[in-house]
Amino acid sequence: MSGRHEEAGEYLMVAAAVHAVVDSTRLRSIEGMGFATSRAQPTLDATLAVVADAVAELPTVPDGPIVAEHGEFYEEPSERVGLEFRPAFKYIESIAERETVQAAHYAAYAARELQL
Repeated sequence: MSGRHEEAGEYLMVAAAVHAVVDSTRLRSIEGMGFATSRAQPTLDATLAVVADAVAELPTVPDGPIVAEHGEFYEEPSERVGLEFRPAFKYIESIAERETVQAAHYAAYAARELQL
């Protein structure tokens, strides 16, 4: 997720979803990416919606869970956030998951910069 801060009186949130193959310690490959944007004020519901849209844009549905950092969803419990996603949702638990989320952050930031 990139762009949850107001700039010049408006918002431009960009979410990137990364479908990756991982093992416990590293990201092995990236199978695809999906992107979505929103100009809504960054509330929990708006953030959930733009991330769900990015996941829906993935070329193939991942087998494993959707993973994110706690801060992306305002520290909400994973059980609350998980209601919005299929397949399952969880917060980062491994080094490989952290690397995958970092790749999504870089992609979202780059896509946002292109749109500004």
